[in-house]
Amino acid sequence: MSVLVKQTVKELRTAIMEAAGRAVADGVFPEAPLTDFIIEVPANKDNGDYSSNCAMAWARCLKSAPRKIAESIAERLDLSDTFFDRCEIAGPGFMNFYLKESFNACIIQDILEKGENYGRSDYGMGKKINIEFVSANPTGPMHMGNARGGALGDCLASVMDFAGYDVSREFYVNDAGNQIEKFGLSLDIRYQQLYKGADAVELPEDSYHGEDIITRAKEFAEIHGDKYIDATEAERRKALIDYALPKNIAAMKDNLTKYRIEYDTWFLESTLHNGGELAETLEIMKSKGLTYEKDGALWYKNKEVLGARLEKEGKTPEEIEKLELKDEVLIRTNGNPTYFAADIAYHRNKLQIRGFDRAINIWGADHHGHVARMKGALDAIGCNGDDLDIILMQLVRLTSNGEVVRMSKRSGKAITLVDLLEEIPIDAVRFLFNMREPGSQMEFDLDLAVEQSSQNPVYYCQYAHARICSILKKLESEGKQSRECTIPELVLLSAPEEKELIRHLASLTDEIVISAKNYDPAKITRYAVDLATLFHKFYNACRVNCDDEALMQARLSLCLCVKNVLRNILTMFSITVPESM
Repeated sequence: MSVLVKQTVKELRTAIMEAAGRAVADGVFPEAPLTDFIIEVPANKDNGDYSSNCAMAWARCLKSAPRKIAESIAERLDLSDTFFDRCEIAGPGFMNFYLKESFNACIIQDILEKGENYGRSDYGMGKKINIEFVSANPTGPMHMGNARGGALGDCLASVMDFAGYDVSREFYVNDAGNQIEKFGLSLDIRYQQLYKGADAVELPEDSYHGEDIITRAKEFAEIHGDKYIDATEAERRKALIDYALPKNIAAMKDNLTKYRIEYDTWFLESTLHNGGELAETLEIMKSKGLTYEKDGALWYKNKEVLGARLEKEGKTPEEIEKLELKDEVLIRTNGNPTYFAADIAYHRNKLQIRGFDRAINIWGADHHGHVARMKGALDAIGCNGDDLDIILMQLVRLTSNGEVVRMSKRSGKAITLVDLLEEIPIDAVRFLFNMREPGSQMEFDLDLAVEQSSQNPVYYCQYAHARICSILKKLESEGKQSRECTIPELVLLSAPEEKELIRHLASLTDEIVISAKNYDPAKITRYAVDLATLFHKFYNACRVNCDDEALMQARLSLCLCVKNVLRNILTMFSITVPESM
């Protein structure tokens, strides 16, 4: 919460405790340790600006009816040095508190004073957070899941930065292992087919069959001709991979930059293999008795380790048995490490070697079975598995005219991230992908995304900002400029629409903290839409350019507050902030 709101809540808590102390001194309450209680903003604004359950929370320790406790506290409550005007008791003993008009005035002053920093807090206390997202295989184009994951990860990182965390964005490049071998094989066969004919060398069913592989093979051939046709298979495939892989990685970087995502780190899986960290991690696992050899492969005792972790979490033996846990291969019979082995080393690198306080990964929902075994393995090697949080993201369905769209009109192939960014404004893509929490399946309406109307949420928010800019310009053309207002002038903002708008503005810092805690940036996009709605409601009910100069200036200050907050949110999510539309 903002410093002002935080201080206000603290003052109220102190006033309640002091009133309880006076009740003890008067002999009304027995001397007993008082349990904690809640102070919150009630859902129904008719129940005051803040509400407390202290009377209910203390009923047992004070051995009295909540209503009677509330009445005793209210009688002894001193609100003179607070922002609160009065207290009313409701129902069985709820205590509802109403703010003085000056509080809203101070909120406006606070927003205008903080400017681009309004909404920021020190909640995260500078803890180092690593957020890994997209991490698409560099063997082909990025798809819709990557598009949603990109917007989600980047916006979550921005929210956590606003909430006071030290955030690092990371892309994990799978440039080693089976998928790269398959990549090399696919390139090799497409290259050979250019010179030997399409039927001379058959492409295996489980290889990469995309047009992008053919394109890379042709590019390679344009440079080297048939030079590698008579080379050894190993030499040919290495040359093809060394050419195509950097090209694909560079293309991913370019496309994600176009998507307005800038990573702090592009972490190459190959560094784990070449730098010795994977071998070191496997040695740790061996030394702890977590592995065994069978059929020429190295296995990890996943069933034993994960079973113990689940038992510690309260699972019964019967529940664990139903999960049918299995041991996992770390090194295959051909000597190659598995993806799981590299993943353990990679997360050890994040948490133990680079020292992040928390690692957050955004994965597709189909990876749900990998979460528990990953956490269990981290526990087993001496890291804390609970320092790894996995956000499981559901699939995206693209729709147009109410019909599901799977193919690109341009290419006739599955729609890729590049296709989407060429067809839809980036502002709309980033905003709309963050309109739903990650765990919910999402329908992305292509028609809505390009619509320039209030039905399009990002357009609606941008229009509210542009409308305020238009109001300011019109007044300036009439020789009327905004100025700093006094508290008595700002107190003139007493209409219900004005109060509701200020109340919403005051909640931004809290909303950002909750969004960061829940890993849900969609909460902030919804906040922005609600803010735009409340502004339009205020604008239609309260004439800004009114005859009362003091009231006009107060309303201008409120408009500037809305403008600042909309700008802060849109900028936070790397969405353009137009001044005219």
